Amino acid sequence: MIEINRSFTPDWVSPPGDTIADLLEELNWTEAQLAEQLGFAANHVSLLINGKAAINEEIALKLERILGSTAAFWLNRETQYQAGLTRIEAENYKTEYSPVQA
Repeated sequence: MIEINRSFTPDWVSPPGDTIADLLEELNWTEAQLAEQLGFAANHVSLLINGKAAINEEIALKLERILGSTAAFWLNRETQYQAGLTRIEAENYKTEYSPVQA
């Protein structure tokens, strides 16, 4: 019997904002309510949720205080997201520019 070890490498990536959106749903909060708690403009929270704004140390500490988990969790979630985007971009580049096999 042949055993094949393949790692799971999806062609998608989930932004940390997905986790934020899930928590907002659990808390029955709106983006505007979270923005008020964080001291941000509502559009900035929208950018966070959609993966268009990155989570830095300051934001991670605020998320820790308001939503729970740890700042390290939020920073790690952002790092994993950015690494996933880079991996997908590299795979797309490799596929797009690889030589055609006859």
